[in-house]
Amino acid sequence: MTTFPIPISFPSIARPVNPTGIWGWLTTIDHKRIGILYGVTAFILFLSGGIEATLMRLQLSGPELDIVSAEVYNQLFTMHGTTMIFLAIMPMGAAFFNFIIPLQIGARDVAFPRLNAFSYWTFLGGALMLKLSWIGGATNAGWFGYAPLTSISQNPGTGIDFWIISLQVLGIASLAAAFNFIVTIINMRAPGMTLFKVPLFSWSIFVTAWLILLALPVLAGAITMLLTDRNF
Repeated sequence: MTTFPIPISFPSIARPVNPTGIWGWLTTIDHKRIGILYGVTAFILFLSGGIEATLMRLQLSGPELDIVSAEVYNQLFTMHGTTMIFLAIMPMGAAFFNFIIPLQIGARDVAFPRLNAFSYWTFLGGALMLKLSWIGGATNAGWFGYAPLTSISQNPGTGIDFWIISLQVLGIASLAAAFNFIVTIINMRAPGMTLFKVPLFSWSIFVTAWLILLALPVLAGAITMLLTDRNF
């Protein structure tokens, strides 16, 4: 006679489950959810940049209007450009990268899920830091940051310092994401999918990630020297 062991259950030991609700979104490492977080945040920041652009257009809609002062206009010009490049276009791209890349190459997730979550929350921190600089007076030297407008003698306020530090934080987030996508595309492809079989969208992300790795350290070095010149 064949006997089968009776399964033993432990009702007091619960099977681990993913958090639900708002806590699930705050602690998620799922690439789709992180992509959605990137997309929603980038869209909200895009709207804020649109408001800044609208105020500038209203000021320019007629001669000698006094909707905003000259100082505020320069701040709007600088913050609008920075917002659209670093807080809207780049994170919106990261939203599509996160959501689509693992699906296209047949991966369960990105190579480093926790680094992926870190990149989003770092991006959000840098974005909030940049926007909160409006409280003490935002930077007014243009989003391109040309000298001598960014020097301490020409611009002694704290707006440019906030701008520099927030760009450093945003650069860390972008570098973490770029590194993650490169490793994911190289190492996480489905069996049999060579690089020549990778979809064109994934190839474009692969090239873009390498460009980010090459460009952002140069930007980080330049603005670090600018911060040093201003404060030391």
